[in-house]
Amino acid sequence: MSKFKEVADRIKSSSYTVVFTGAGMSAESNIPTFRGRNGLWSKYNPMELATPEAFRRDPYKVWEWYKMRMEIILNAEPHEGYYIISKWEEKGYVKRVITQNVDGLHYRSGSRNILELHGNIFRGRCISCWYKVHFKEAPSEIPPRCPFCNSLIRPDVVWFGEPLDTETISKAYEEAARSDVFIVIGTSGVVYPAAELPIIAKQYGSTIIEINIEETPISVYADYVFRMKASEALSQIDKYID
Repeated sequence: MSKFKEVADRIKSSSYTVVFTGAGMSAESNIPTFRGRNGLWSKYNPMELATPEAFRRDPYKVWEWYKMRMEIILNAEPHEGYYIISKWEEKGYVKRVITQNVDGLHYRSGSRNILELHGNIFRGRCISCWYKVHFKEAPSEIPPRCPFCNSLIRPDVVWFGEPLDTETISKAYEEAARSDVFIVIGTSGVVYPAAELPIIAKQYGSTIIEINIEETPISVYADYVFRMKASEALSQIDKYID
């Protein structure tokens, strides 16, 4: 029996499958990753673009960076792997998608039960009041300002030096512990606390499936490893799912 069929059978017999995605999932849609030889952080200084201090120092520069990234994402399309996950969710096989990505491609491909650990680049929030906004396109005037109090609006993402939202990460821990199949796709396994999720799932007896073109710290915990692109591995597994 092929590994693809074995994994498909596991998913079909699962009572609670969770999918956990990182930047490698979006790389196939031509959205640059952050780490690695050609990652964004090899070309840009994150301390100048993705910290609260950077925003206070130069909000225009930070928004210029986020506007550029928003335009890249809007010109990208979710690849086949995204639509397969969405289909599995619709069929009831996948109960939750947890993502480190801020690009919203899971939503665009039809998934709905999503936990966004690091926020969403298309949301903004006022630094002074309750106001939040969802951007359908990159803002034309930067930095944008709150229509209620005229304070600056910042991207609603988690920056370096900021904690993850307590409710979101707590829910992610619960979902990992609840899972009996935990599919890890395209995450480096080095960003904490998100990197703990596969370990928690394993500790609670979940079957860990890793899809990544490179070995990661998660690989040693995985019951099945596919050194393939996400769309390729998911397509092969999907052939055996009714």
